[in-house]
Amino acid sequence: MPLSVIGAGLGRTGTMSLKLALEQLGFGPCYHMIEVFKDPAAPARWEAAADGERVNWEEVFAGFTATVDWPSASFYKELAAAYPQAKVILTERDPEEWYESTQQTIFAIRDERAAPTDAFVSMVRKVVYRMFDFRVHDRDWAISVFGRHNAQARAAFSPDRLLVYEVAQGWGPLCEFLGVPVPDGPMPKVNTTEEFRAREVPGAVAAS
Repeated sequence: MPLSVIGAGLGRTGTMSLKLALEQLGFGPCYHMIEVFKDPAAPARWEAAADGERVNWEEVFAGFTATVDWPSASFYKELAAAYPQAKVILTERDPEEWYESTQQTIFAIRDERAAPTDAFVSMVRKVVYRMFDFRVHDRDWAISVFGRHNAQARAAFSPDRLLVYEVAQGWGPLCEFLGVPVPDGPMPKVNTTEEFRAREVPGAVAAS
């Protein structure tokens, strides 16, 4: 089952809301970091990808037709090459707001270089934290990495394949890009900072 939508946006840019929106529009099931919790074999596959090993994407995404959020956002270029018919969505938000959100949620762990306590945390440190050279609490550096990632994604694809999107824009741009009718009801809005912090999250790094 090939992927039809690939999310290039980093965590805390509305990726959970986008996941639910895509599934409501018929582009699902949609893979998200929360899926890694459910599959004991998943962390090792993503660590292998981070180490540059060859990965069987069909195996990783078995049963899914879309993917958003980390860990797949770190590999959007590889996935876009593997699934040339898939459309790409880059979720963005104000960089300062993004940074503040990360510090209260996915980057709340303070000793990011400590020995991993389990396979999931080990994977997140390798796939996510390493992207930031482990400097996730350095505001200027983290924001610069965020901006560079977004700029590279914008430059990587033609306008007909890429949607640069903020979930606050609602259904309109998303449905137009995907060629589907706008559904009744509001766009999903979930996984706020408050909702995230109310959950038990391994190592304080998880779905975003």
